[in-house]
Amino acid sequence: MSSAGTRARRHHRAHAPLNWRAPHPDRYRTRDNGDVTTAPVPTRAQIEAAAAAIAPHVRHTPVIEIPGDTLGIDATLVFKLEYLQVTGAFKARGAVHYVATQPIADTGIVAASGGNHGAAVAYAAQRFGHEAHIFVPTTANPAKVERLIHLEAHVHRVGTTYPEAREASYAYLTEHDATTIEAFDDPVVMAGAATVARELEADAVGADGRPLDAILVAVGGGGLAGGTAAWCGDHITIVGCETVGTASYAASLEAGEPTSVPISGVAADHLGAQIGRVPWAAMTAAGVASAVVTDEEVLEAQSRLWRLLRVVVEPGVAAPFAALLTGRWVPEPGARIGVVLCGANVVNPTMAPPQALV
Repeated sequence: MSSAGTRARRHHRAHAPLNWRAPHPDRYRTRDNGDVTTAPVPTRAQIEAAAAAIAPHVRHTPVIEIPGDTLGIDATLVFKLEYLQVTGAFKARGAVHYVATQPIADTGIVAASGGNHGAAVAYAAQRFGHEAHIFVPTTANPAKVERLIHLEAHVHRVGTTYPEAREASYAYLTEHDATTIEAFDDPVVMAGAATVARELEADAVGADGRPLDAILVAVGGGGLAGGTAAWCGDHITIVGCETVGTASYAASLEAGEPTSVPISGVAADHLGAQIGRVPWAAMTAAGVASAVVTDEEVLEAQSRLWRLLRVVVEPGVAAPFAALLTGRWVPEPGARIGVVLCGANVVNPTMAPPQALV
C-alpha cells in the first residue's frame, strides 16, 4: 500500500448497493452534519451483498462452544469471537462496506473518533486507497492515536474533549467537501455490521443440527444490535445488553423513541451513545429485548471471560455475558445461545482484575 500522500484513490463503487436510498416514512438517520434523510433498514439480500463486498477485506471470525452448566446456566453458549476482527472490533465491517460500495470524495474520509470507529475508518480508507482524516482531542489515549497513525490516517488533535474534536471535524467537512462515515446510524454501515449475525447463525448450528435460539449483543449506538435484528430478528430472540450508565436503548424503549441518557461508568467509552434511528427501527421491529447490568457485574463478567477463554475484552463487550451470569436475562432451559464478543481494544492488556490472572 502506498503512502497516504501518493496512494491512488478510487471513486467508483466496487460493488453496487441494492437500493439503499429507498425511502421509508418511519425510518430515518441523522448524519453527522445534522441533516436528516430517509433510509431503509437493510434487508437480508442487502446483507448478503454486504458479506460478498467485504469478504476480501475482513476476517470471518470463529465461534467457540461452551457448556453453560459449568457456569450455572442451563444453556449451551456459543461465543462469536469478533474481537479477532481486523482493527480489533466489528466496526471494520461497516466502514469497509461503506467504502467498498459508496462514492468517496477526492478529499477523503473524515471521522471524529479515537476509538473503534476511527480505527475502522482508517483501515477502510487505507485498504481502498483513500485518505482518512481522524479528529481526536489532545487528551486521546496515545496508544490509540499511534494505531491511527500506523493505519496511515491524518490525525487532527483538536480541543480537549470529543465534542470539540467532532465540531472541528464538521468544520473540516464544510471546508473540504469530504466524505463522512457514520459510526452506526446508516443502513450501509449497519448492513456491514449485520454480517456478524449472518456468520454466527451459520456457524453456531449444533452437531445435532439445532440452530441458535437467541443472540445476546452489546448495545451502544445500536449498529451491531440493529444489524443482528435486520438479519435474524424474525426467527431468533435478540437481547440488547447495556450497563446502567449507558442504557440508551432501555430508556428509549421506555420513552417509545430514541432517547439520550447521562453517560457514565466503566463502559462509557465503548457503549456511551444514543441509540441511532436506523438501529432503533430495526430493533423495535424485531422486538429486541433489553437487559441492563451494573458496572460491577460487567467487571466480574470480564474477569470470568479471562478465566474461561483467556480473553480480555472491553468492559462493555462483557455486558451480554454479564446478563447471563446475573440472570438479568434467563434463557429457556437447554437453549442454544449466541454471545457476541465484539471488541478487545483495551488500553492495557493486563487490565484484567488480578484475581483473574490465575
